[in-house]
Amino acid sequence: MKTLNFNKVQYIEIDADRSGQRIDNYLISILKGVPKSLIYRLLRKGEIRVNKKRIKPEYKLRAVDIVRLAPIRVSEQQSDEPYINPERAQSLESCVLFEDSHLLILNKPSGLAVHGGSGLSYGVIEALRKIRPQEKSLELVHRLDRDTSGCLMVAKRRSALKSLHEQIRNKTVDKRYFALVAGTWSKSQRMVNAPLFKNTLRSGERVVVVNNEGKLSETRFNVQQRYQGATLIEAMPITGRTHQIRVHCQHAGHCIAGDAKYANKQFEIFIASTGLKRLFLHAHRIAFDDPRSGKRMTFDAPMDNQLRSTLIALTKA
Repeated sequence: MKTLNFNKVQYIEIDADRSGQRIDNYLISILKGVPKSLIYRLLRKGEIRVNKKRIKPEYKLRAVDIVRLAPIRVSEQQSDEPYINPERAQSLESCVLFEDSHLLILNKPSGLAVHGGSGLSYGVIEALRKIRPQEKSLELVHRLDRDTSGCLMVAKRRSALKSLHEQIRNKTVDKRYFALVAGTWSKSQRMVNAPLFKNTLRSGERVVVVNNEGKLSETRFNVQQRYQGATLIEAMPITGRTHQIRVHCQHAGHCIAGDAKYANKQFEIFIASTGLKRLFLHAHRIAFDDPRSGKRMTFDAPMDNQLRSTLIALTKA
């Protein structure tokens, strides 16, 4: 795509790769450094049009649509793009598990959000866009909690994003997590099927609880290894709700190690002796159909040193 000149009217023809994308998301992706609030204001005022017509932010683009961008005053274009630590952003290059022309798969480190927001200036996607300015279409395929590590897919083409989103909707993407939980998880406990409801506390903190008014949620489990006082399990979320694995483990009576939000205090005192200082939840494997060839692809992400040393510190049962 050509470089945009904010000082004059621009006309952009939408190609097939962008077909189906919301106009607001498209504009946010191409107008780097322009505040989102300004983009939405330009849409409301009709200074951004499609095929000469006013459109709403949720309008979905079609191939050969013509987008008209009004001039954006330089004084208005005070970038709200966050400062991104270049060394930390560059360190993501060492986390790449796989890359081709359409897709990037990372072993996301714990403690790094997938995107900015909720008090965080930036996340994985903003950092990737910073260190790879030549990639114009980087988009998250799915999300991981900030404290969860492991397999994270980032699309480099709109066509790949659409294909993988369809696979997620059809439940053909296989995501598997390792979690260290409190106590002895019974091998007969192969599934938790409990509706999840998002609740906001007076403090503003968001928590998820099992509640019949919530959304249907299902997670399947396998026991990997029993330890004295803990169990390493594999969790396979069938649905993709916020904090699903963490809350389903809590609901089953086995909180995840290092989970400050859904903690078992007695277990946390015990597990602290191993030196664990993070959530023990790791997306260790992901499998899906290649967006171009249709071939089944599987990728594994190794656990970091802290998770491995925690297991070594425990005594097998």
